Amino acid sequence: MGEFDEINAVYYNSRQIEKIRKVRVGIAGAGGLGSNCAAALVRAGFINITVVDFDDVSLLNLNRQFYFENQIGQKKVKALSENLRKINPNLNLSVFSQKITSKNIDSFFEDVNIVVEAFDTSESKALIANRFLLDEKYFICVSGLAGYGNSDRLKIREIGVKSWIIGDETCDVKNFSPLAPAVLICAAKQADKILEITLDLL
Repeated sequence: MGEFDEINAVYYNSRQIEKIRKVRVGIAGAGGLGSNCAAALVRAGFINITVVDFDDVSLLNLNRQFYFENQIGQKKVKALSENLRKINPNLNLSVFSQKITSKNIDSFFEDVNIVVEAFDTSESKALIANRFLLDEKYFICVSGLAGYGNSDRLKIREIGVKSWIIGDETCDVKNFSPLAPAVLICAAKQADKILEITLDLL
């Protein structure tokens, strides 16, 4: 039994551990939402994670994303893999440094149970929502997480039989800066919903 299995055994029963270790989560985007959601999932015991993002780590990412100064210039998926393995070295990660399009989206997420939308542009959000909102997979997206204060505005709402949206569904990053507190709250809510789905619905 590895060290993280011993940690899991303190917090979950054997059936719950079996479920968590079996589920694969697909994360579209490795920015503020995706990187922090992935870290929360690994801390919660998940080991099967797919992450897709084509971008590089930049200085401006460090105010809210799970990266460090010495990783600036690296591909986000490479840097994130390194950081996640510092939490638990025994992960089954699949990472792709590619841009998601309507033509390749299925190839990245065909074997996942839960899809997480973690993009920062409306076009990319629409692309993945159009594909998975009514799909048989569980789907979690985010809308409205910019600014600061009144964190109770960041809600989770069911938008389909297997779909949820997190945020205030109002604040646009074009008008308010994405800052760590609100971004991390939404990322944590994504991870918490994934844990709930895994333990109670799968």
